[in-house]
Amino acid sequence: MTPNGFTALPQADLILASSSVTRRQMLARAGVSHTCHPVSVDEGAMRDAALADGMPPADIAVMLAEVKAAAASQQRLADRTAYVLGCDQILSADHGLVNKPSDLAMARDQLLALSGKTHRLLTAAVLFRDGQRIWHHLATARLTMRVFDADFVDAYLAALGDDALISPASYQIEGLGAQLLAGIDGCHYSILGLPLLELLAFLREHGMAPRGTAP
Repeated sequence: MTPNGFTALPQADLILASSSVTRRQMLARAGVSHTCHPVSVDEGAMRDAALADGMPPADIAVMLAEVKAAAASQQRLADRTAYVLGCDQILSADHGLVNKPSDLAMARDQLLALSGKTHRLLTAAVLFRDGQRIWHHLATARLTMRVFDADFVDAYLAALGDDALISPASYQIEGLGAQLLAGIDGCHYSILGLPLLELLAFLREHGMAPRGTAP
């Protein structure tokens, strides 16, 4: 939570519908005043239903981000002027979608399946205001994993510990995850979980400015 950031919206709050430490830090480090209102949705069930209906991975990412923003917006009806931000990421590989691992054994299998291959990381962000979707953005990054063996994966997961269960394929590119990668084609911010530059551009169009200068 950073209610006193460098920039703020005129007479409105930005509410992040997420408990993600990384997304909170990204907004805070960019000086964006915001508060957090995490929501609980059954992402797994909704993802599985969407896949069963043949929905493309990109549309699933946007749908899940919208569900989160809508839920937080509904729960914060008193803040009708607030901008509510929902986010989601989908990792799409040749063999299907890769979800957050439930344990280290699953994390190990995911990494070995991705070794030496390129996958897509789809990052969606949706903004709600007054109960309506007013903006969304979908960023696509392509990440190529270097070839690694089971011994390396075991050592990597032992070093990460429970942090390996935070994200699909157990990598965080700002840390040890760099050891897994051979190349990246995409926005660094989006890979971390938020298309920050596009979000900032939209908010500036709606009056976000350094404190003391906004109308």
